[in-house]
Amino acid sequence: MSASPFVYETAFGRNLGLITESEQAKLAALRVGLPGLGGVGGAHLQALARLGVGAFSLADPDAFEVANFNRQLGASLQTLGRGKADVAVETAQGINPEADVRVFRECVTAANAAEFLDGVDVVVDGIEFFHMDDRRALYAACRARGIPVVNAGPVGYGAAVLVFTPDGPSFDRYFGLSDEMTKAEKLIAFGLGLAPGFGGGVDPRYVDLERSRGPALAPSCMLCAAAAGMEVLKLVTGRGRLASPGRGYYLDPLHGRTLPLRARPALRGTLRGRFLRWAAFRHFPAFRDLHERELAGRARASSAAVRENAACARP
Repeated sequence: MSASPFVYETAFGRNLGLITESEQAKLAALRVGLPGLGGVGGAHLQALARLGVGAFSLADPDAFEVANFNRQLGASLQTLGRGKADVAVETAQGINPEADVRVFRECVTAANAAEFLDGVDVVVDGIEFFHMDDRRALYAACRARGIPVVNAGPVGYGAAVLVFTPDGPSFDRYFGLSDEMTKAEKLIAFGLGLAPGFGGGVDPRYVDLERSRGPALAPSCMLCAAAAGMEVLKLVTGRGRLASPGRGYYLDPLHGRTLPLRARPALRGTLRGRFLRWAAFRHFPAFRDLHERELAGRARASSAAVRENAACARP
């Protein structure tokens, strides 16, 4: 059997001249956590593996299907029905057979975040837009462990880029999130914090909350991967200016511009925040319906608890 032709220094030698040998060595020693390996997660993996990142912790419970073909780099006729995490391992080690890859064939949640983050230096967020509770739990766990998180997600025709560091504003603070908010309110707050305008050009008829699906384009996902890779490089090398809250940006190739991202007012407690919530519900009726259903469910649960307590108090 012939020896493998792979040599790390040869494979990633063309990085030199833009980064130094010592910086490349830091990338080789870096472990990046990638929770979610779909449209953006799979693209993030490609960008980071080709930078020469030496270790990954990958998490995704899903398998590829035909509906993934439009934007997910791992999706093809050859991978239909295969687990995204399994394909991602082959991708990473197909680029760098020396890469140390850990696999979690499940979602990252509050229950397993500590295990997933073991040894991780940087997290690049690839969690589905609609999975807010899992995302909040991961960001809180990263902050507690001093791990920065890069968020580069597709919004409309472009990419929104933010980096959350342990010494900066928290994820919840930037987006104005709280446990009292409904799921619809949390999703709207997240979306507003990632978009310089309103709606990102998304047609609300194609937002399916029941199946957690919305429009996304391959160019936007690849743009996210390019931006995320550069933010990881900044973290490793100390060069440039991180896209931290207050310095986040939105890349808008449709109109050929870059726009700043700013925190929006809380959807509860401020007049402007309540207006934004009203406008979002008006533009996206599915979110309004989800909000009203959750409020109705809370009211029923509260009434049932009152009746139960009253019954227990009777002599």
